[in-house]
Formats: sequence, C-alpha cells, structure tokens
Amino acid sequence: MKQFIIGLALAFTCFSYSQDCTFTFLGELSDFHDGTLISSATIYIKEIDKYVVSDFDGKFKIENLCNGTITLTISHVGCETKTVSFLIENDMFKKIYLEHHLEELNEVTVNSNLKTESTSVERSINKSVIDNYSDKSLGDALNTISGVSSLNTGNTIVKPMIHGLHSSRLLIINNNVRQFDQDWGDEHAPNIDLNSSNRIEVIKGANTLRYGSDAIGGLILIRPKKYIAIDSLFGSSIVALNSNGRGGIVNSELVKTYESGYYGKIQASYKQFGDFKAPDYYLTNSGLKNLNGSFNFGYNSFEKGFDAYYSLVHNELAILKSSHIGNVNDLVNAINSDEPIVADDFSYDIDYPRQDILHHLAKIEAYKRFKGLGKLTLQYDLQINRRKEFDLRRGDLADTPVIDLRLFTNTFQPNLRIDYFSNLKIDTGILLRFQQNDAISGTGTSALIPDYEKYDGGLYAIGSYNLNDTSEISAGVRYDYTNINSEGRNDEADWKGTFNNLSTNVSYVKQFNNNLSFNVNYGLASRVPNPSELFSNGLHHGAARFETGSLDLNKEIAHKFIASLERNNENFGFSISPYYNYINDYIQLIPTGITTTVRGAFPVWEYNQVNAQIFGVDLDINKKISQKITYNGSISLLQGDNKTDKIALINMPATNFYNSISYKNEDLNQLTLSLNHKTVLQQKRYPDYNFYTYNATLQEDVYVDISSTPSSYSLFSFNSSIELKAFKKGNLKLEFNVENIFNTSYRDYLNRLRYYADELGRNFNLKIKINY
Repeated sequence: MKQFIIGLALAFTCFSYSQDCTFTFLGELSDFHDGTLISSATIYIKEIDKYVVSDFDGKFKIENLCNGTITLTISHVGCETKTVSFLIENDMFKKIYLEHHLEELNEVTVNSNLKTESTSVERSINKSVIDNYSDKSLGDALNTISGVSSLNTGNTIVKPMIHGLHSSRLLIINNNVRQFDQDWGDEHAPNIDLNSSNRIEVIKGANTLRYGSDAIGGLILIRPKKYIAIDSLFGSSIVALNSNGRGGIVNSELVKTYESGYYGKIQASYKQFGDFKAPDYYLTNSGLKNLNGSFNFGYNSFEKGFDAYYSLVHNELAILKSSHIGNVNDLVNAINSDEPIVADDFSYDIDYPRQDILHHLAKIEAYKRFKGLGKLTLQYDLQINRRKEFDLRRGDLADTPVIDLRLFTNTFQPNLRIDYFSNLKIDTGILLRFQQNDAISGTGTSALIPDYEKYDGGLYAIGSYNLNDTSEISAGVRYDYTNINSEGRNDEADWKGTFNNLSTNVSYVKQFNNNLSFNVNYGLASRVPNPSELFSNGLHHGAARFETGSLDLNKEIAHKFIASLERNNENFGFSISPYYNYINDYIQLIPTGITTTVRGAFPVWEYNQVNAQIFGVDLDINKKISQKITYNGSISLLQGDNKTDKIALINMPATNFYNSISYKNEDLNQLTLSLNHKTVLQQKRYPDYNFYTYNATLQEDVYVDISSTPSSYSLFSFNSSIELKAFKKGNLKLEFNVENIFNTSYRDYLNRLRYYADELGRNFNLKIKINY
C-alpha cells in the first residue's frame, strides 16, 4: 500500500510538471463596423471561473493559462453578448469584434405616439393596435392614422389610401416582400393577414427607393417581430366575436426561440361573418370567409443569419347583391332609392356576386456581415395569386367565374448596407423581377386583362449623413427598367412596351431641444401604367361597368414635397405635416357614357391622363390631462385638382377629424376606457360626370347622378380592456367595444357601393386574448 501511494504521488508530480501553466492571452475588443475600441467590457473565463475587464484601449490580459481550450464570454452595455473559444498552446494575441448596433437584432419599441424618421414622415401602428383590429382588414387599421383613408367596396374590401392615392401608387411591403396580388382594381383589396404582423409603418414621404421607384402615394411596411436569442416557448390566442355580422375570428400563434439564435413561428387564423346590417336593414350577400396561415424559421445573430417564410391567404368575399345591376336603369333606380333593391333576412351564405382569392407568398432571406464594410443581404421571393370573380349566371356556366386570373411573381434582390463609417450609412442594391399573368380560359367571356409577361430590373443607392449631433441629411437615386409583353386585347395584335424610370429624393432632419424636430423631404417618383390601365377592355362584372384602358398611356411622374414639425412628448405632443404633390400624366378612371351589351346597358369608364396636384396638411396632437387621462386628436385636410381640365379630381377624401379621450389605471389590472369620435365632412369639391340615358320603360331620357356626394356624418365608439393574471406565466386580456354607438345611418363618398346601401350600423365586439 505504501508503495502504491508513493507511485501515485510521483505520477501526479510528473503530470504537474507536464502541464505548462505559464501562457498569457492578450485580447483587444473593437466595434465590428468601424474598429472603435471598446473599454469596460466584462470578460468571463469559464475554465478558471474568473472575470477581467477591458481597459481604456479595449485590451485585456489573462495570465497563467495552461495548455488547452479557454472559453470567453464577453458582455458590454449596448453590445450583443458574445462567446468565443481559443486553443492555448503558447502565448496568444487576438482581436475580438463586438456589435453596438443591436437595433438590427432585436425589436425596437417606440413609446410615443409620434415618431420622426430622418428620411421621411412616418407613422406606425404597434402590436396592441393591430390586435384591436384582428377581426378587420389592413385598410381598417390604417384608417387610424391621419392622412390615411380608404377606398371601399362595401365593408369587406378596403383599399388603403395615402394622401388621396391608392392601388399601384402605394407600395405595400409584407415581411420585406413587395405585395403583388392584382390590386389595381377599385374592388381588389390587399390579400394580407393583419394578424401575422407585429408592426405596421406608414411612410408618407418619398424616400422609398429601396423598395421601388413608383411610390407616388407612399409606402406601407408590414414588419414581423424580431426575436431575442434566448431559450423560450411562448404564444398567444385571440378570439373576437361581433354582433353585426354574427361572426368573428380565431387567431393563434406559437413561437420557439433558442439561445443559439435559431427560432421558429407558426400562426393561423380563421374569420367568418354573415350578412352585415345597416341601421335599418340587412345588407344581403355581404359576408366573408377568410382562412390564413404562416410559418417561418431562421437564425438570428449579428454576423450572419437567415429567415425562411411562407404564408397563405384565402379570401371568399360576398359582394352586396343590390349592387348587381343588370343595366343602367337599375343604377338610376338604386341611386334614387333610400333602401337597397334586395334586403333579405340574415344569412351566412356567400352567393353571387362574389370573389374567391388565393394568395401564396414564400421568401428566403440571408445576410452576412463583413468587417470594415457592412451587411450583405440576399433575398428571393415568390408569389402566386389566383383571383376568381363570380357573377350571377345561368345554365352550364352558373358556377364558372367571369374573371379568372393567375399572377405569378418572383423577385431576386441583393442589398449591401455600408456602415463602416460612424456618421455615414449607404444602402445600395439591385432588383430582378419576372411577372406573368395568365387569363385562364373557359370563363365564357373575353378576358378583362389578357396574358402578359413583365420584366423589371432596377438599381439604387441611398445614403444618410450625420451633419452633427442634431441634424442629418439623406439622399438617394434609383433607376428602373420595365418591359411588358402582352398577347393583345381581344382581337388586337400583340403589344410590347418599354419604360425607363428615374427616381430620386433628398431629406433633411433637425432635432431641437424640448423634443422638437423638423423634417423636410422632396421626392421625384415615376410610375409605369399598370395592366388594368393599359389592357382593360370589357365588362367588369364585379364593378358593374364597362372599363376601357389605353395602350398609349405614358408613365406618371410625381414631384412630392412634405415637411413636418413635431414635438415628441407624452405630456403634450403634436405634429404638423403639410405636403404638396404635382403629378404629370396622372392616370384616372372616369365615367364617359353608356354602352349596350348582351347583358344590358352599362356605364362606360375610361382611363385617361391629366396633370394633377394634390395638397393638404395632417395635424396630430396628444395631451396628458392627468396621470390617468389622455387626449388624442387629429385632422386631415386635402384638395385634389385636375389641372388640365380645371376641375376637381375624382375620389378625393373629404376633410375629417378624430378625437379620443382615454382613461388608464395601471394599478387596476391595466383597466383602459376610451370614448372616440370621428367626423367626415361632405366632399364639396368633386367633378361632374353625370349623364343622361334613355329609359325604354319610361320612353324618355333620365338623369343619372353618379357624382353627387353623401352628407357629412359623425360616429362615436367606445373601447374598454382589462388584463388579468390567469396563469403562472402569461395573462388574459378582455376587451369590450361598441362601434357606431348611436346606430347612425350614413354613406361614405369613398365607398363604391354608396349608391346601393348605407354603411354598417351599431356593432358590439368582445375580444379575449391569452398570452402564454
């Protein structure tokens, strides 16, 4: 036994002498972007359970290290915590790079109602507001922002409108993908599931060059949530029930994140409503069904990452049966009647006319950062949109759509952000896109939009420079090439068109004391005519009119000026944003007369071009009346002029204003109560496109008034919510809301179905949201 102990001691001694623990590790910490040395960082050495701190020059030293691997965990305020390992075989020196720009990794929360961006005038909608509109549309949610209105077809098809412009004059960016879903028609709403987003930003200025050259009206950015690299599993579910329409929505999402940076999310929603109700009657055939789902997974770290995303949106939308006119005399009768021609009892049936739209969107995005340069991002996305429009037909074609279009879009877009310099940021990139439209045969009618192929290529450069601590200037330029090949309209020959677009912008922002800021922006934007404007030539059954495009249309060129003076303060804040937009060759769709088809006599609407100007001002104000009571208000004034014909522009929003008083008690389960008021004045400036038509029944000419505008109206609503701690982790949020409290009967000038029926009456809404 004695000999064994002596031998063990000798072996231990020999092993100790074989371990050389005299090595020194020298490290230097610097910023990944510009090489700035990082002092006062904490470095934890796992193997020896020891902490050291970097000095003023970003250096640190670890002495008396043995052979083997050391693991360093480095943390610093404002930096992403980084873990690295090194093999120690001798003395060693290493440069280690950290990242200060964590806003690119994690969600940025803006607590104020007002926000100023250095490049544009921006307003945003956060997740809590999105949840409030979970059972409604994107357009309904955006209507809460001053300067934003909507062009409606009934209450289910809502097209966002910024400063009087809509459709292809607005860029909608959904999860960093430009949305393409045949939204050029008045009754073609964006096929987007509002519940899959975490934040929506509306940019009213002209600095949208990264996404396209044709954002004459503005840009809508729909952003997903960015997830912090921690091990976690969480989710939420929302159930909303409505009295008007006797329906609602169920939406659920589940998110899994990992400390390594990997994450995954799955989300799905189902929405159904029956016939909605005006104050005095049901709106027969006005319900909807909506099934959505999305899935994404990825990896998120500072130096590299990727995101894969897929979404499906399936909409079945009923179109008010009373709007289904057989001829222009039906239109006259509808206009002159106080009630719709058809007003049946409530039903969940979705009858003719109706729309059935299926939209697929898939995206893969990857990025890599390079020291001393910046971040390179590569993205490919694919969209397939299938639109079917059904009219009332008989015989073998009863269940056959009158319009059946399939739009295929795929895009490749790399972007390089150069952020090596502390006061200069540059974004540059290219765009390659191919789009194909198929007019599916077998409808029994001539295709309203023919087959076509569209090729787009673009390149851009955008830079922002900090002049000093309180001011910044940015500028950008973009060139786009577009080639369109069409098989022609009806019996016409094939058509080819080529367009070259040049767009630019410049902006300046100045920050003052007392949270005051000033922003001015100028943008030159160019827009190529869309397929509907070029190729339409036939009866648009859903719109009950004959639409005629023109192959001679030129591109639109817009000069937009917008300024903003803002005070960003929760006690008292305000924003004043005047703007002016002059558009050469503005494309408009206007009624021009009557045509007779085998289906009857219908109004003819034609696309033409004029020079136009749109100017106005948006005002917002927020005031904290007491610790628990706040006031929010806004007003939007706009005027649109047809400079060529010296008349007003068609379909311009009327002056409107909004007021809200809110009470919030954080000590009483986050109890929130608010009373809201909105007034829309009558639009007194409108073009007179009225006409006479012969009524065979009366055997005389009758006057068709399709231009006069409805009276002004005021609506009141009530919102309330409370949060309960129902689980160990997570909470339960209950909401009760009342819309159109006084059951007001009214019609809106920007609703295409205003000729046939009133808007919605009173609605009681109950929402239950569970966070887990």
